[in-house]
Amino acid sequence: MEGSLHIVSLALGGCLKGEPVRYGITEDTGGHITYILGEMRALAKRDDVSCAEIITRHFDAPELGTEHADTVERLDEKLVIRRIDSGNRDYLAKDALRADRAAFTEALIEDLSARDRLPDLVHAHFSDAADVAARVEDALGIPFVYTAHSLGADKRAAMACPGAAMEARLAEEDAAIARCAAIIGSSRDECERQVMAYPSARPGKIQRLIPGAPVHACEPMTSEALRLVEPFLRDATRPMVLAIARPVEKKNLVTLVEAFAGSDYLREHCNLVLIAGLRNDLTPPEPEQAQVLQNLVAAIDRHDLYGQVAYPKSHTQRQIDGLYALAARTGGVFVNPALIEPYGLTLVEAASHGLPVVATMHGGPQDIVETLQHGTLVDPRDPIAIAEAARDILANRRTWNRLSANALSNVPQMSWDAYAAGLVRIAKGIVHRPAAPARDTAPERLLVSDLDNTLTGCAAGAERFSRFLERRTDFGFAIATGRSIVEARRLVRDWNLPEPLAWITSTGSEIYLDDGGTLRLDAEYARFIGEGWDGDSVTAALAGCEPLKPQPCYEQRAYKRSYFCEGEEGRALAETMLGEAGIGARVVLSHGHLLDVLPTRAGKGAAMRHIARKLGLRHEQVFAAGDSGNDADMLTACENAILVGNHDTEVAGIARQSNVYVSRRSHGGGTLEGLVVQDLAARRLFRQTARLVAEGHGVSKGLQQGSGQ
Repeated sequence: MEGSLHIVSLALGGCLKGEPVRYGITEDTGGHITYILGEMRALAKRDDVSCAEIITRHFDAPELGTEHADTVERLDEKLVIRRIDSGNRDYLAKDALRADRAAFTEALIEDLSARDRLPDLVHAHFSDAADVAARVEDALGIPFVYTAHSLGADKRAAMACPGAAMEARLAEEDAAIARCAAIIGSSRDECERQVMAYPSARPGKIQRLIPGAPVHACEPMTSEALRLVEPFLRDATRPMVLAIARPVEKKNLVTLVEAFAGSDYLREHCNLVLIAGLRNDLTPPEPEQAQVLQNLVAAIDRHDLYGQVAYPKSHTQRQIDGLYALAARTGGVFVNPALIEPYGLTLVEAASHGLPVVATMHGGPQDIVETLQHGTLVDPRDPIAIAEAARDILANRRTWNRLSANALSNVPQMSWDAYAAGLVRIAKGIVHRPAAPARDTAPERLLVSDLDNTLTGCAAGAERFSRFLERRTDFGFAIATGRSIVEARRLVRDWNLPEPLAWITSTGSEIYLDDGGTLRLDAEYARFIGEGWDGDSVTAALAGCEPLKPQPCYEQRAYKRSYFCEGEEGRALAETMLGEAGIGARVVLSHGHLLDVLPTRAGKGAAMRHIARKLGLRHEQVFAAGDSGNDADMLTACENAILVGNHDTEVAGIARQSNVYVSRRSHGGGTLEGLVVQDLAARRLFRQTARLVAEGHGVSKGLQQGSGQ
């Protein structure tokens, strides 16, 4: 199909095949396969994708499934799994794959070279696939994007003696981050903390795509699930505490057993069901898995939990779906106690069945639970906290019902179709990347607009706004948002808004500019606002202040400290405490509960003026649109300000200013309305001023009389 994309997903490890997949049959047969199948099925449905091709390693191991010896496995008309023969027909675990990589790469390049058409983009999963993709790019020029799935930096931090193997892994991950055209992450923690821990990471290269929720083709078979666990349990009708994870140390399943055993409530009222991969016995070939399984059984035996704990050694995907549904039917809870979870797809799967969750506070679950509002975050190293969180949900039916309803109503927004749309937009930006605009194409006017609720909130309004900017090439466009650069780019992509020429992010504490297709931080602006700023002093001055709760670590930026608070009282308290500590700073309240502390020189208004100067624009050529408190300085400073109809009460006072137009419409439609009105007014003022000046009245008098018309 002319003009459409051929996208490859490349993954070397695990038993990658079409559904049903025997997850956990090997240590490397895990969630990344669910991710790849969901991603590629959604891509294959799109008219702008001609082929969605999964490339993996060919091996012949009948005990793992005969499909892996097939060179081609066609899943749909445009969806295919192609297996590359490296010459080694054995199944290879992760540690053994490195020795086979060169042969696999050579065979893959040979396969691709023989084709009539090369793929447009490779999506490499894990750093070993990224290394292969880099060599393919060198040979054939096919660009690649990289999804890490599970980065090693956090694991290394938890190790007493990391060793050479871990250092090699980190070096390979950093090389993948440096080389790829874009890094695709699932959670904010992964995008803004985990990836950014690597030396080669640059924020402008990171794109967040939220994986989709599982689609259940038929009603989950709770009867099959019940038959799976019933032999273990004295009373299978009790509420189920369910955990599904590979038997590896970082999944922390033994701590969950300790939490269950240490709670009188859980032992008296509930069952614990552990799905810890697939096994023939308690001594699988992988030493770590064998140790974890033996520790699980030892903990169950030590606490005499027989009759209350089920840990079946085999299962089907239908039975797993049934277990989620059965846990929900019994009024149970799903627990993910991982020491750190890069994303947490099982939490989304639980939500799709209306099952509340207790999840680790480290990693992707922060985003998932915040979005779905279906559970509680806990310290995974604290078994008492895990048990209490589970009890609080299980013992209160009103709480359980609320969390279950939240899960079912919110999970549809996690869509593989939306993921595929985002990936295609990223792919087109890489494959058809336009040349950097020439210096003489600077716009005649500049619109600086807030994002949330100013442009987003109404799909029709956002579309009309985008069409306007496509026609009006005399207008430059900049985003000004309280969000981080990663989240701002995700929202612009999700709402199909135009790519701005500049990104003002983190409440005006950062500016990103396009530099030949790559976003870079504006170092000049950073130096300007950073003079005299000490973020650590701000953190220390506000530490322990009960009404001010720090926002997650990825919201704390180089020139911003962020908190949750309750309205104007929180802002007044922060200003008082900073003043008493002798710290000069700006305190900005947005939406009544989001509080940012910035350098005195920072803010959206300062960033707007900085960009206008770079473009050589006068203040009367600049337009600004917003809706909340963090837009106040920008709207006040702009001669052509726009306040959308859905603005917050905290900026209602600005509406009375003569430079502000208050739109009747809301969201993107309101921004467009205000832009058209303010542009007409500015043009009329310019013509009237020019006429008065020509008549000899002078510039000052001309402006005064012109503005009075």
